[in-house]
Amino acid sequence: MNDLKKLEADALNLVTLAKKAGADACDVVVASGNSLSVGIRDGAVENSNRSESDALYLRVFCDEKIASVTSNTKNNPQALAERAIAMAKVSPENPFQGLADKDRLFPTDKIEAKIAELDLFDGTEPDPDYMEKQALETEAAGMNVEGVTKSLSCGMSSSTSGFVLASSDGFSGSYQRSGFSLVGSFAAGEGTGMERDYDYDTAIYLSDLNNAEAIGKNAGERAVKRLNPRQVKSGSYPIVADPRVSAALLGALTNAVNASSVARKTSFLRDKMDKQIMDKSISIVDDPHMVRKSGSSVFDGEGVLNEKLKLVEDGILQTWLLDSATARELGLQTNGRATRGASGTHPSTTNCYMEAGEQSVEDMIASIKDGFFLTETIGHGINMVTGDYSKGASGYWIENGEISYPVAEITIAGNLADMFMNMTPASDLEFKFGTNAPTLLLEGMTIGGK
Repeated sequence: MNDLKKLEADALNLVTLAKKAGADACDVVVASGNSLSVGIRDGAVENSNRSESDALYLRVFCDEKIASVTSNTKNNPQALAERAIAMAKVSPENPFQGLADKDRLFPTDKIEAKIAELDLFDGTEPDPDYMEKQALETEAAGMNVEGVTKSLSCGMSSSTSGFVLASSDGFSGSYQRSGFSLVGSFAAGEGTGMERDYDYDTAIYLSDLNNAEAIGKNAGERAVKRLNPRQVKSGSYPIVADPRVSAALLGALTNAVNASSVARKTSFLRDKMDKQIMDKSISIVDDPHMVRKSGSSVFDGEGVLNEKLKLVEDGILQTWLLDSATARELGLQTNGRATRGASGTHPSTTNCYMEAGEQSVEDMIASIKDGFFLTETIGHGINMVTGDYSKGASGYWIENGEISYPVAEITIAGNLADMFMNMTPASDLEFKFGTNAPTLLLEGMTIGGK
């Protein structure tokens, strides 16, 4: 891993050069990292990849004009600064772009304490032999499940990344994070009757990663349960959405409350601020300061102090996801949700979750006479302008309060505005990924079958 303090000093030097070259304001991001992955199939290594990256992004502002250039830390910084200024002079004006307001920045003297508090870096560096062993154990556990006929892929990956930000308003900070993942994917059955499924886990610390045997076994059992699926009659039925699917529905909500979509008028929720958009049992939180969580960050992509937000409280929309540019465009103030890319910033979530409800999944299923337990959707059938939703789906049919048989080759349809108003969260929320939601009960959706 590169020395972040050295990279921070290089970034500050480039800021100075860009100002001397004619920038009114500027910032520099250095993204440095490395990763290692090992994939196996049928008991042998199928692929092994190691990568290292060292990318530098300079953004300059000149008379409401903006330009961004990408390079690496080994290139001539003087030439890079001069090229960025030349590009900015021929760019169109954008009155909303610019550095974050100085009074919104994270206090630089408190960065080290926040780094220690969030605990985002595990110094463990597993070697390829260890990772191969974990992948093989995952595969063995899945193949030992009765009915599993084929390993599709099993693998482990590890990564470390560093983020450095320096700007002409005096901000300078850096931090690093680590990440580990383990995945298993299997098929059950033969020929055209074959079904597949998977399981995986991710963690900031290697010791927090779910064990290989559990991941492989769960993935294999999921595949076997999907064998011999049926179709069902078309109609309107209650749907119970597995957390895999409910997290994606939460993702659709966060896309709709992203200020970039609101400013472009491409969100079906653009006129719904301070209004009821979900059932009153639902509250949605975005929290960048959760310990050892994948979405956590010390400060946002502009150096802004980022705090815990209630996006939705008791079903009422409270705020948009804002960076400085979208906030200015909408006449608001940033709430520290800037993510930095090669060309600038855009708003995004950190650790986003829907708060758990009171009813257990078992009780939720037991209350349904005829309905659908949804475990997977297929396709990209969401119109974010209108909220119309239509996707291919598979899962299990619920009869008389019990999971009965697997279902495939059906479609589910509705409108997100109606779906949000008619969903109820269960009590099984788990914090495993960047976006998390409990199992959801969706009333009155349309199922297209035979």
